[in-house]
Amino acid sequence: MEQASTTPEVSAAKPVSEDWLAVIIGLIIVIAGLTGVSGADPIGWVVTTRVWTDPATALAPAASGYARLGGFTAFVLTWIVLSAVLSLGVAALQQDVRRFVVRFSVLFWLAYASWFLGSYAYLAAVTPAEQTKFGIDWSLRLTNEGGYIVALVVGLIIANAFPRASAWLSDAVRPEWYIKTAIVVLGAFIAVTVADRLTFASSILLRGVAAIVEAYLIYWAVVYYIARKWFRFPREWAVPLASGISICGVAAAISTGSAIRARPAIPVLVSSLVVVFAVIELLILPFLAQHFLADDPLVAAAWLGLAVKTDGAAVAGGAITEALINAKAAAGGTHYAAGWIVGTTATIKVFIDIFIGVWSFILAYIWTNHINVTDASQRARPREIWERFPKFIIGFVVTFALALGLSLAAGPEAAAKIKGAVGEANNFRVIFFVLTFFSIGLLSNFRKLWSEGIGKLAAVYVISLFGFVIWVGLLISWLFFHGVKPPLA
Repeated sequence: MEQASTTPEVSAAKPVSEDWLAVIIGLIIVIAGLTGVSGADPIGWVVTTRVWTDPATALAPAASGYARLGGFTAFVLTWIVLSAVLSLGVAALQQDVRRFVVRFSVLFWLAYASWFLGSYAYLAAVTPAEQTKFGIDWSLRLTNEGGYIVALVVGLIIANAFPRASAWLSDAVRPEWYIKTAIVVLGAFIAVTVADRLTFASSILLRGVAAIVEAYLIYWAVVYYIARKWFRFPREWAVPLASGISICGVAAAISTGSAIRARPAIPVLVSSLVVVFAVIELLILPFLAQHFLADDPLVAAAWLGLAVKTDGAAVAGGAITEALINAKAAAGGTHYAAGWIVGTTATIKVFIDIFIGVWSFILAYIWTNHINVTDASQRARPREIWERFPKFIIGFVVTFALALGLSLAAGPEAAAKIKGAVGEANNFRVIFFVLTFFSIGLLSNFRKLWSEGIGKLAAVYVISLFGFVIWVGLLISWLFFHGVKPPLA
């Protein structure tokens, strides 16, 4: 009886999972980027999008050495290469490659068009200097990441107004695969950010630890309690929601959702809320910081890092806050050195990001040994804990360690080249994020979302974020950074 049940499981096992594919593809991208330090530039052709008012100037290859290709050619080449690479992954998953290629091509063009629109200056320009550069007198100040919101909205429109089109695209709608690959690449990008500000980062290390304590011991527990006790969500909903609000948004929601084997739709729904609320915070918090915290710039900087739950929006918020506070200080005769406010925000965010994998492993252990068991004899062995552990986190750690080690071992000139090489690889991370949010939109049929509880999810998010997350983050920032000033210019 036992042998009969075992044989089909072995024969049906897949040779590779999406998790491992994310690790493999992410590592290939990062390593290919790093080979550019030696003089070759195998990924410099990847398309990048600038903030624009003239659409002809928006697209360009990432590296100036490929400028002769032109922006549109770089875009087409990026589409072809990603289609080929992801198709190999689909083949490894033993799925229909031809169906995937056709549908992915449509998804890619629509998603990147959304990103392109989101880079329009009236949506994306942040600072007064940028507005002057583009000859505009107002902007929504969403940064380029406003393109994620555009991608999400376009996906939502298709899902709800054209459900047949959304269903047709379903073979290419793989938000978990896309975001996991992006997170692997993100590890290298965070590493060179840390290396670039190592002295600064070291000087605020103890203060940054407060962010970890706050995010994991205060935020997470309170949000989980609210979701479970006030709104009666089951555990598989409460865990990704608590992680998304308290730790690092999309990455944390998907990572911890995978750790406890939640249904894929759950972290996807949480992710959509994370993005929307991050943009709301980006529009509000920097101006509150300028008004109330101009005399404590690093309190403001840490607050943005603790309160805004996506990396890009948090760092963008730090940049806006720096511009606003430095301008106000300069008007009063005080001139702070550039980079310290946004650097503090980025450093706080990095400390939080690094522990996504640790928290995922802890949750995987708890769920395997104490939640999803009916008696002690069914508690998981170490191998089963390993099987539940999100493998893409390994890729994140490897790319982080690789890029950080190379950056610290290199001289200033070589370190600058490494940073530039990782910057080129990071363009793929941006593209995978765009694909993720567009896919999230396509999966988000409002009628189905409402039946799944999106209204209750949003209520938990509003209560948690505006009820205590923002204010506890402000208190922690004040306790650890009050009186610490950036150096004067």
